[in-house]
Amino acid sequence: MPPEDEKPGSASQGGSKMEEEDPERKKKKEEKAREKELKKLKALQKAEAAKNQSQQKPSTKKSEKKNQRRGGGAEEEKPEDFIDPETPNGEKKKLSPVMAKQYSPSTVEKAWYAWWEKSNFFRADADSKKPPFVIVVPPPNVTGALHIGHGLTASIEDLIIRWRRMSGYNTLWVPGMDHAGIATQVVVEKKIMRERKQTRHDVGREAFVNEVDYKDIKERTLLKVPGYQDPVEFGVLTSFAYPLEGELGEIVVATTRVETMLGDTAIAIHPEDKRYSHLHGKFAIHPFNGRKLPIICDAILVDPEFGTGAVKITPAHDPNDFDVGKRHCLEFINIFTDDGNINSNGGSNFEGMPRFKARLAVVEALKEKGLYRGAQNNEMRLGICSRTNDVVEPMIKPQWFVNCQSMAKEALDAVMDENNRKIEIIPKQYAQEWKRWLENIRDWCISRQLWWGHRIPAWYVILEDDQLKEIGAYNDHWVVGRNEEEALSEAFGKFQEKKFHIEQDPDVLDTWFSSGLFPLSVLGWPDSTADFNAFYPTSVLETGHDILFFWVARMVMLGMKLGGDVPFRKVYLHPMIRDAHGRKMSKSLGNVIDPLEVINGVSLEGLHRRLEEGNLDRSELIIAKEGQLKDFPNGIVECGADALRFALISYTAQSDKINLDIQRVVGYRQWCNKLWNAIRFAMNKLGDDYCPPVNIEVQQMPFSCKWILSVLNKAISKTVSSLEAYEFSDAATAVYSWWQFQLCDVFIEVIKPYFSAESKFDDSRKASRDALWVCLDTGLRLLHPFMPFVTEELWQRLPQVAGSCNRRESIMISEYPSVVDAWTNEPVEREMGLIESIVKSIRSLRSMMPPNERNERRPAYVMCHVDVVSDTIRRYELEISTLASLSSLKVLSENDAAPAGCSVSVVNEQISVYLQLQGNLNAEAEREKLQKKREELQKQHDNLEKKMSASGYKEKVPQNIHEDNLKKLNKLLQELSIIDEADRKLIDTGNGEN
Repeated sequence: MPPEDEKPGSASQGGSKMEEEDPERKKKKEEKAREKELKKLKALQKAEAAKNQSQQKPSTKKSEKKNQRRGGGAEEEKPEDFIDPETPNGEKKKLSPVMAKQYSPSTVEKAWYAWWEKSNFFRADADSKKPPFVIVVPPPNVTGALHIGHGLTASIEDLIIRWRRMSGYNTLWVPGMDHAGIATQVVVEKKIMRERKQTRHDVGREAFVNEVDYKDIKERTLLKVPGYQDPVEFGVLTSFAYPLEGELGEIVVATTRVETMLGDTAIAIHPEDKRYSHLHGKFAIHPFNGRKLPIICDAILVDPEFGTGAVKITPAHDPNDFDVGKRHCLEFINIFTDDGNINSNGGSNFEGMPRFKARLAVVEALKEKGLYRGAQNNEMRLGICSRTNDVVEPMIKPQWFVNCQSMAKEALDAVMDENNRKIEIIPKQYAQEWKRWLENIRDWCISRQLWWGHRIPAWYVILEDDQLKEIGAYNDHWVVGRNEEEALSEAFGKFQEKKFHIEQDPDVLDTWFSSGLFPLSVLGWPDSTADFNAFYPTSVLETGHDILFFWVARMVMLGMKLGGDVPFRKVYLHPMIRDAHGRKMSKSLGNVIDPLEVINGVSLEGLHRRLEEGNLDRSELIIAKEGQLKDFPNGIVECGADALRFALISYTAQSDKINLDIQRVVGYRQWCNKLWNAIRFAMNKLGDDYCPPVNIEVQQMPFSCKWILSVLNKAISKTVSSLEAYEFSDAATAVYSWWQFQLCDVFIEVIKPYFSAESKFDDSRKASRDALWVCLDTGLRLLHPFMPFVTEELWQRLPQVAGSCNRRESIMISEYPSVVDAWTNEPVEREMGLIESIVKSIRSLRSMMPPNERNERRPAYVMCHVDVVSDTIRRYELEISTLASLSSLKVLSENDAAPAGCSVSVVNEQISVYLQLQGNLNAEAEREKLQKKREELQKQHDNLEKKMSASGYKEKVPQNIHEDNLKKLNKLLQELSIIDEADRKLIDTGNGEN
C-alpha cells in the first residue's frame, strides 16, 4: 500500500464521502439538482417581481438610495449567476460568478474532495525532508455500515492530519478495513444460504465476550432457539443422583444444563463440609457409561451453603469446571459436535441428538434409572450470540496461544515508566486501566474456528503409520512456516525417512491479532521498505477507550516485539457516543445514527425504511420506530459534513461519553450560514478591484483594526496550544468564539461607518479593508482543519495578493496561522473590553423596552467617576454608538445631573449608562431594576466578606489571592455606592415630576 492520507474507497473526511458512487449516476444527480436549483431561483425571482408590480408604489428616498448603492440602473440579478457551473470529476471546482445568498451544504461540499485527491494533496512522500506525522485509522469492519462513532473517529483524525500538514509536516493518514472474522462469516453464510441453499455449521463458534449478549432469566422460561421447532425451557435447576462406588449410597448434584452430565469427569465438594468428609478420595459411578468419577475437594469452586454442596464437574463445557480440571488433572471429555449435536463420547443412546433434545432424553433416562430428584425455578444468566441469536455453548478446542508475559511487561513500562516513557495516553486516567490489564495478563488465544480471516501459519503432519488421522490428534506433529514450502522443509527435517503429508490448520487468527499488526503491515513490514523506515513508529493512535486492551495493547506488544519500537508515541482515546438521552445506541431502540443521514438529511419515512431493511423482529421494529418518531418527528435536516464534524469535535470535552443531540449539529449548520453571510458582506465591502497588501502596518490602523488583529493572535495561540494538548473541544471553542463573537458580532459591525461616502473615513476605510482581508484569510486557515469544505470554498473566493508566489493552490496545503508578535496589543484589548461592557449594558436596557421601540436609535449617556475613563470613552464614541445603535452619545462626569427620562444601568464601579426613553420615565420601574441589581451585588459582597472573615483565612490563603479578594470587595462596594446614588437621583426625578 503506497503511503497516502486517504484512498478511494476508504473511510473519508468525517463521513462526507463514506460511500463511493457510480460517476455516471453521480453526474446525473448533480445535473438534476442544478436544474432544480435554477427553477427554484427563477420562481423566487418571478414571485418577487410580481410582488413589486402589485405594490406599484412610488420610490421613496430610502429605496432610491438603496438602488443607487446597488448600482442604480445596473442589470437585474440573473439566477444562473448564483449557481456553480458543472465541474468535471477531479478538476478544481468551478465557482458561481456571484456568491449564493444562502449556504447549502450539498452545493458547497461537492467536487472539492475529488480535486484534493487528484491533485495528490493527501499524498505523503517517504523521501520528504519534512518531519513525518502518521496516523493509522482504526479499521472499521468490512461488512458493517458506518455509524456516528466512525464519524467521530474520522473527524478527529482528519482534524489532526490537516492541522499537521498545514504546520509543515509530511503527513500520512493510513486507512484500512478489519476483516471482522465472525461478522463477515455470518454475512457470507447468509449469502450462500440465500443464493445456493448451502450451509456452514461452524458459524459463531468464537467465544469472544464482545460477541455475546446476556439474557437474565428469573424463572422457568420458554425461549425460541434457532434450529428448534419447539421452544426450549431455561431457568430450571435439575437435581439428580450419582450412585457411589462400593454401595456407599448416592450423592445428589444439580445443574441447569443436565445434558452436560454426559461429559462429567468428577464431583467436587468443599474440604471442610462435614456431610461429605467420609467421601474424600471415593468415587461415583456414571449411570450411562460406568465411568468412575472421583470425589474431589475444591475450596475455590464449591460453596457448601449453595444447593447440596456437591458440584458436578464438566471440564470440557464450563469455564469454571475447566479451571477445576486443570487444578486436579481431570479428564476433558467433549460431548458436542461443532453443529451442536451429541457426539460419540455422549454414548450410543444419545449420539446424534441436538443438544436441547438430548436434555429431555437425559432427564427421561435418569427417571428410568430412579436417579431423577426433581426440578425447580432457578434465576440464571443465559449467553446469547449477538449475531445468530443462538444460545452460546462453552466448548474446548485445540488452540494456539501466545505467551504475553514478557511483551506485556515491555508494553506496561512503555506507558508507566516515568524515567523512560515511550507512550503517552490521553486522557491520562486511562493509564491506570492500561496498568490493570497488563499486570494481569494471561496467555492470548489467537485461534478462531472460522473460515474468514488470516489462516494460522501452522501445518499438521499426518504420518502414513499414524493410528489416528484427525488433525491435532498428536501434539508433536505440528510444524510452522511462512508458507507451505517452509512447513514441508521443517516436516522433512523432523520426520526424515517417514512417509507423510501435511494439512494446514483450518483455524484463522484472532481478528485482534491481525489488526494488532496494522501499524506494521500497512508500511510494508516484514520487509524493510522506504515507507517503514520513514513512517514507523507512527505519531498518534486515535480510537475509542473501549478497545484500549483488545487492540491498542496488542499493537504495542506486537510493535515492540516485531517492529523494534512502540508503534506510536501517543494514544488519544475519544469518548463513546450515546444518544441525546444518554442511552447506548442500539438498532432495537431506533437511536442508531448514520452519519450520512445527518450529512445529507433524511425524512422520518427514510429512517423507518432503514429499520425495515434490517433484521429486527416485529416487536423490536415497533419500539424502534416509536423511538425515531419521538427523537426525529420531522426526520433529520441536511447538515453537511462540516457541521457534523464541528459538532462531534466540540463534544470531545465530555471525556467518557458523548450525549449527542442532533439539534446541536443543526445549530452548527446554521452557524455555517452565518459564516457564509459574513464572507458575502466582507466581499461586498472589499469590492471587485480590491488588491490585498503584501504587508500591513498595524500601528497605523484604526483602533478597531488593531483590536481584531490582537484578539486574532490570542485565538491562534489558544487554538494551537489546545491542539497540541489534544484538547480539541477547547480548540474548536477558540476558533468559533473569534469568528462569532469578535469578528462577526463586533468588528464587522464597528467598521460599517467607514464605508459611508464621507471622505473623512478614506484612510480608515482602506485600513479596514486590509484588516478584514487579513482576518478572513487567517481565520479561514485557522478554521480549515475543523471545517474543510466551506473554508476551501470561501478561501478560493478571496482576492489574492498581486504577484504573490506564496499563495498555495488549496487552503489545505497553505500555512497554518501562527502568532504575529506585532499584532498583540493588550491596552487596545482592555479598552475594547470597556467598550463592550458599556454596549452590553445599553443593549440590556434596550431589551427591556416595549418590542416596537427596541430597534429605534436613541440618545445615551455615560456617567464616569474617573477622568481617565471619561477620556477613553470620548475617544471611542463612534464605536460605542455604532455597536449600541445610538443616535448620539454624551459623556457625563459624576458632578453632572442625571439625564431626565432615562433608564439606568451600572456597568462597573466607575461607570453608569443611561438610555433615553420615549415619553415619561417610570421612576418606580427603574428603581425596581436598580434594587434587583443591588441585591445581586450585595449577595456577592456578603459571601466574599464571610469567606474573608472565616477562621484561618489569612493563614491558608496566598497573599496574591487575598489581595485580589480585597480588590473585588472594594469594587463591589463602589458599585453599590453608584447604585445608591442612581437611586437617589431617581427619587429626586420622581419628586420633581410630582
